[in-house]
Amino acid sequence: MKNYFRFNELGTNYRREILGGLTTFLSMAYILVVNPVMLTLQSIEDYPDELRMDYGAVFAATALSAAIGSILMGLIARYPISLAPGMGLNAFFAFTVVLGFGIPWQTALTGVLISGIIFVLLSLSGIREKIINAIPVELKYAVGAGIGLFITFVGFQNAGIITNDDSVLVGLGDLTSGNTLLAVFGIVVTVILMTRGVKSGVFIGMVITAIAGMIFGQVPVPDKIIGAVPSIAPTFGVAFDAFGNPGELFTGQMLIVILTFLFVAFFDTAGTLVAVAQQAGLMKDNVLPRVGKGLLADSLSIVSGAILGTSTTTSYVESTSGVAAGARSGFAAVVTGLLFVLSLFFFPLLSVVTSAVTAPALVIVGVLMASSLKNIDWQKFEIAVPAFFTVIMMPMTYSIATGIACGFIFYPITMSMKGRAKEVHPIMWGLGVVFLLYFIFLK
Repeated sequence: MKNYFRFNELGTNYRREILGGLTTFLSMAYILVVNPVMLTLQSIEDYPDELRMDYGAVFAATALSAAIGSILMGLIARYPISLAPGMGLNAFFAFTVVLGFGIPWQTALTGVLISGIIFVLLSLSGIREKIINAIPVELKYAVGAGIGLFITFVGFQNAGIITNDDSVLVGLGDLTSGNTLLAVFGIVVTVILMTRGVKSGVFIGMVITAIAGMIFGQVPVPDKIIGAVPSIAPTFGVAFDAFGNPGELFTGQMLIVILTFLFVAFFDTAGTLVAVAQQAGLMKDNVLPRVGKGLLADSLSIVSGAILGTSTTTSYVESTSGVAAGARSGFAAVVTGLLFVLSLFFFPLLSVVTSAVTAPALVIVGVLMASSLKNIDWQKFEIAVPAFFTVIMMPMTYSIATGIACGFIFYPITMSMKGRAKEVHPIMWGLGVVFLLYFIFLK
C-alpha cells in the first residue's frame, strides 16, 4: 500500500495521512447537517411536506456520496482531496430549481445525473479542458464569489437576521428572538475560531452553537447519540424516474438547470484540484499530474451521488486543512471517506442541528468563497460589468442561474464595445445567445 500511494516519494507516512484525513473530515463534517437542511428546504416553513425530500434519506445520501467520492479520488487519482455535495450547488438545487422553477426534486436529481454523465464523457474525451479555457477567468471568479454571497444571504435569512420587509423588500430581523440570538452567537464564535486559524473552525463552531442552544432551551436535546442508519430508499434511484416522461425532462428550463450544474461543477473541481495540489507540492512545471484521473473520479462521484439522492458532489477546498496537517497522498482521502461511512450511525445527533446552528456555517463559507473577488480586474470596465452582474444578481434574484446568465450575456457586449470582440471565444458567444433566449422565452 505504501508503494501504491508513493509514501516514500512524497515523504509521508501512515500517521501523517491518517491525521490529515481526520482533519479534512472535521473541516467538511458540517455538510452532513447543512446539506439535508438545505435540500429539504427546512427554512421554508410553509413549504408542503409532501413535496420535500426525506430528511433521513438525504443525510444517508450525503454521507455515502462523500464516502464514495473521497475514496474514488484517493484510489484513482491518489490525491489528498475529499469530495461531498457542494455548497452553492445544493443551494441552486433547492432554492432555484425546486423552489424557484417549481421543478420536482425527483426531476432535479435527474438533471444532476445527466450533468454527471456528460461530465464523465467530457473528462474521458478531454473536451472539458477546452470548455474551461473558453470561459474568461474573471467570470469564473465572479461565479464563485456570487455563490458565496447567495449562501451568506440564505444563512442570514435562515437565522432570522434578515427578514421580509414589504416596504424595502428586506430588512433587519428581530435580534431579540432566541433563535436569532443563538445564530449571532454562533457566527461570532465561528469567526473567532477561523480568525485564530483553528482548522475545523466551522465544524467546532456548529458544535459550540448547538451546545449553547441546548443549554438555553433553543435546541432540542437528543435522546441518544448512536442509532440505526436512516433508510435511503426514498431517494435511491429516483433520478432515473424522469426518463419515463421526456416531455417533463427535455425542456428549456431543464437545459439551463443541467448546464448550470455542469458549469459550476467544472470550475469547483478545477479550482480545488489546483489549490490543493499547489499547497501539497504536487504541481510539476505548473502541470498537475494525473489530472485526468482526478476529473474522472470527480465526475463518477456526481453520478453516484445523483443515484443515491443528493445534489452535485464536488471536490472540497477544505482538503487544504488536511494537507496542512501533513496529508500528501490519496490515502488521506480514503481515510476521510471511511469516516463519512462511520458518520451514518450518528444520525440521532442531527436533532440538535437547527437553522440557527447551520447559519454560521453558511455565512463563513460565503466569506471564504467571496475571497475570489480579489482576482477580478475591476479597473477594466468591460470586465467589471459582467463580473459585477454575475455576483450581485445571484443574491438579489435568489437565483444562481440568473446571475450566471446576466454575466454571460453582458460579457460579449462589453468586450465588443471595447473593441475586444476577437478575444471572446465562440463558445462564449453561443452561451450568451442561449441565456438571452432563456430570458426572452422562458422567464
